[in-house]
Amino acid sequence: MSKIKKGDDVIVIAGKDKGKRGTVLRVMKPDLVVVEGVNRLKKHQRPNPNKGDTGGIVEMDSPIQVSNIAIYNPATRKADRIGFKTVEGKGKARCFRSNEELIDA
Repeated sequence: MSKIKKGDDVIVIAGKDKGKRGTVLRVMKPDLVVVEGVNRLKKHQRPNPNKGDTGGIVEMDSPIQVSNIAIYNPATRKADRIGFKTVEGKGKARCFRSNEELIDA
């Protein structure tokens, strides 16, 4: 079971975007995720008349290492670590390490 999943609210703990919060849009590899509004790049897009695309400078989110983000705990309003807890009827579920509250409630 992966610790970071699509749709999780995360906070950047290292790098140029340290302190920014966002939602995980995509988990690419075990160690790369795309977070909304974090690690933005400007790409120079060539116009493509076949697709109807106009050219210009397009901003896009690029992947960031999982080690540079942590899950955001709304109860403590801080970054937190993820642990696992066995829940009856559900099996293994993710929880916050600080207060052991379930993430996947």
